[in-house]
Amino acid sequence: MTDTDLARDIFDRSHLTGEFTLRSGVVANEYFDKYLFESDPVLLRRIAEALAPLVPADGVDALAGLETGGIPIAVMLSQVTGIPALFVRKEAKTYGTCRLAEGGEVDGRRLFIVEDVVTSGGAVLDAVEELRNRGAVVEQGVCVIDRESGGLKNLSDIGIELKALFTMTELKAAGAE
Repeated sequence: MTDTDLARDIFDRSHLTGEFTLRSGVVANEYFDKYLFESDPVLLRRIAEALAPLVPADGVDALAGLETGGIPIAVMLSQVTGIPALFVRKEAKTYGTCRLAEGGEVDGRRLFIVEDVVTSGGAVLDAVEELRNRGAVVEQGVCVIDRESGGLKNLSDIGIELKALFTMTELKAAGAE
């Protein structure tokens, strides 16, 4: 069951048309600029409150927000759920602590992925591989928008159950109302 008011507000705030090249290399004629909904504190809190029931009540040591778009969502979701957040870089720093994830250790911890938009799932796939290589247990996560381009299946293939708050179809339907 979706919250059509929230879907419509995300659509109205962040839906753009034009020509956009996605991380996957696919060229799209519409785009959801996640930074527009992530920078709106009221909308971001509503998103986190809607995502909170998708986070398991037990077995999560930390929320793993992926750079850059997943980080504000993970921070707000941490505020709503009380679960600590980690900030996962695209690649480990080559200086200082040389960490992939900031905010705490990952080895032996059960991490819950938090991402903004998933298309092919490439960014999540990369992050999960690196986190697992560092000893993390990663099996589940959430995203705000599933572009319905194979990402959830690609993640399922490596043992990640990723749930989306909204699909692209749901957002477009809400925006058309």
